[in-house]
Amino acid sequence: MNEQGLLVVLSGPSGAGKDTVLRCLLAQEKQIRLSVSATTRAPREGEQDGKDYFFVTRERFEALTAQGGMLEHAEYCGNFYGTPREPIERWRAQGDDVILEIEVQGGRQIKEKCPDSVGIFLAPPSLAVLEERLRARGTETEEVLSRRLEAARRELAHAKDYDYVVFNTTVEAAAQRIAAILAAEKSRYHRNHAALERMLEDAETFC
Repeated sequence: MNEQGLLVVLSGPSGAGKDTVLRCLLAQEKQIRLSVSATTRAPREGEQDGKDYFFVTRERFEALTAQGGMLEHAEYCGNFYGTPREPIERWRAQGDDVILEIEVQGGRQIKEKCPDSVGIFLAPPSLAVLEERLRARGTETEEVLSRRLEAARRELAHAKDYDYVVFNTTVEAAAQRIAAILAAEKSRYHRNHAALERMLEDAETFC
C-alpha cells in the first residue's frame, strides 16, 4: 500500500494545453493537488494570494531559497519564481499526489533534488497544430508567435529527459492517459516494497 503521494512534474510548450488538461484531470481525480508557485512579482488584477501564486517579497524569497525552502526556482524578467517545499511535502505525507506545472529548467532541478519524481511531457500532436492553437488565441503578434514556436522546438528537444510523453490530441484523452500513468506509477515495486516487507514479517508470526 502506498503511504506517500507522488510528485509529478508536467511540462510542455506554450499552446500544448497544459492548463486545460490539468483542469480536466483535477475534475476527475480528487486526490491530486496542483502546486502553487511563489513569486516576487506584484499580483495582477484578479489574482489571489495562495490560489494563483504565493506573493512574497524578494527578501523573503531569497531567505526561503537559502534555507532550502524551494524545490526549484528561476528568475524571469527581473522577478523570482519558485516551488515552495513545505506544502508539497505536507500534501504528499497525507497521501495526495502533487503536480507541478513548470518549465523544463525547473523540471530538471526537481529531478536532481527528487529523483523519485515522475516527469510527464505534454506535447501537441504536431507543430502545425500548435501553431493553429496559438493563432486561435489572437493575442500574439507574428513576431511573438514566431518566438513561441521557436521556443516550442527547443522545449520539444527536452522531452527525452522525461519519463513519459503524452500527446494532447484531445483534452479528455490526454487527461485519461495521465491518470493511467499515475495509477501505474503507484504499482511500481519500489513504491510498495515496504508494505510487502511488513506483510512478510507479519507472515512469520503465523509460522
